Amino acid sequence: MTGSHKDKSITRRRAIAVTGGTVAAGGLAVAGYQAAFADETTTTDADATASASSSSGTCVLMSSVTEGPYYLDGALIRKDITEGKSGVPLTLRITVQDTTDSCNPVAGAAVEIWHCDAWGYYSGYTTANPGGSAPAESEDGSTANDQTYLRGYQVANANGVVKFETIVPGWYTPRTCHIHVKVHTGGEKEDGTYEGGTVNYTGQLFFDDDIAETIFALEPYSQHSGSYTTLDNDMVYDGGGASSGLLTLEPVHKKDPSKGYKGYITLGIDPDAESTGAGSGGGGTPPSDAPTGTPPSDAPSDSASPSASASS
Repeated sequence: MTGSHKDKSITRRRAIAVTGGTVAAGGLAVAGYQAAFADETTTTDADATASASSSSGTCVLMSSVTEGPYYLDGALIRKDITEGKSGVPLTLRITVQDTTDSCNPVAGAAVEIWHCDAWGYYSGYTTANPGGSAPAESEDGSTANDQTYLRGYQVANANGVVKFETIVPGWYTPRTCHIHVKVHTGGEKEDGTYEGGTVNYTGQLFFDDDIAETIFALEPYSQHSGSYTTLDNDMVYDGGGASSGLLTLEPVHKKDPSKGYKGYITLGIDPDAESTGAGSGGGGTPPSDAPTGTPPSDAPSDSASPSASASS
């Protein structure tokens, strides 16, 4: 069923405290989310590939691209960034390696990600029309904070690895399905976020077209109709595969994509370089009244962030 987009200003600030793990919209099932986000007890093929890349010294320096128009300062340090937003669960495992030092892990690197929700809306920019026909962002039924959902930091462990719990993003005109990412070094944790240091890499992570098409046929994604941009036609993705940000994706359940995916990528960076976020590609223009600065003081943290749910 296709919703009708309502172009209206959304000024409410939703309640933050959430006690349940179930989101009513779309008939989403908690079990799938738990399966997607369960800690792995065995080494997957993608893990093995990442380890082999690190030990062989074959990691590739990633080319920085534009940070896009929807960046906000002061994202929170947390693993689960969903805040109850509905969608297909995604466990995202990112490994940061130093291309100037035999691909050694960059322990302590702060990895920051942000992306749109299942209908193409970004937190902080919920009045920006995602194109096509979609319900208003306020109709999603979640209790997510409009300034902070689907944004967050994690600090890399000794192996240079971070893991996020999120959902597969939707799309907005004229972009393909993607996640924004920055890698920071030299800063420190402060007041629940990451301060100071240098941005060494600004990039975007991409999804295979076939997988994206499968996901977008599910609720709640299917309520956003219109012309989806494929990888070949995207203004940022340059066709370079993993070195250009294309994720390796594994379904949690091969016969049921609604159960979620595990995504993997290795980011090769130069810890001595600085990225301005003004790399190649575009990404559209945010509303003129877009917010700036840090998120509100009552924004949810790891301890308060509710779980997403899997599509049925």
